[in-house]
Amino acid sequence: MIRLFHVSDVHFGREDKAAIAWFDALIAAEQPDAVVMTGDLTMRARRSEFDAGLAWLRSLGRPVTVEVGNHDLPYFNLLARIFTPYRRIREIERMIEKPVELPGVAIVPLKTTARAQFRLNWASGYVSRHALDQALALVAAVPKDKLVFIACHHPLIEPHKRLSKQTHHGAEALEALVRAGANAVLTGHVHDAFDVEHRDGEAVVRMIGAGTLSERTRSTPPSFNEIRIENGAFEVVCRTMAPQPDEVLPVEEPEAV
Repeated sequence: MIRLFHVSDVHFGREDKAAIAWFDALIAAEQPDAVVMTGDLTMRARRSEFDAGLAWLRSLGRPVTVEVGNHDLPYFNLLARIFTPYRRIREIERMIEKPVELPGVAIVPLKTTARAQFRLNWASGYVSRHALDQALALVAAVPKDKLVFIACHHPLIEPHKRLSKQTHHGAEALEALVRAGANAVLTGHVHDAFDVEHRDGEAVVRMIGAGTLSERTRSTPPSFNEIRIENGAFEVVCRTMAPQPDEVLPVEEPEAV
């Protein structure tokens, strides 16, 4: 069995130190095969926050992949946001990411952030044609006997109407990824866990969201997802700090529009 710990929205600068210690203890005790971090490592993209996040990721002692979240783009420095928005998160990727070769599953990144958008809420997701083409090329290279998990920050479509603002071009991206053979899309951003099945004709993809290890919780305590992969199938377990027990997330049908 392959076990992934899918964690998101740690928000160094507003991290929950007790939740971090709880997660670290589980990593040390259970030694998952890899950690997938789907964005918002920091709160305001300050250097001190990135330094703390990098030190934490390195301390885990497991293979790690990390994606960029909207909070990882410069918040106060508009010039840096426009001209060098990904400099610090790319530095972290180069320092921690090595090729993650796992039996039975491939993890493919997809960037869903933008330095600017033609709408007021720049925190919402955006999938560019270039980012999608890069992801599709990586999916095409995955051996046919492996599951394909897409890792990005924003849900591509609304898993529940209450959760997040629409990701621009997310629906088109999801359709293309399903056609290409993606089995799941791992995301963060909304600070609550979910596992929603999306059908496109005969093809099925699961939209899987992780909670948060920050102080900015919503309907559940700090949590992350454990994804268990075996014999070409997988299940998602939401690992939640007390008082709630861990539970296998039920695979939901999407809400009617």
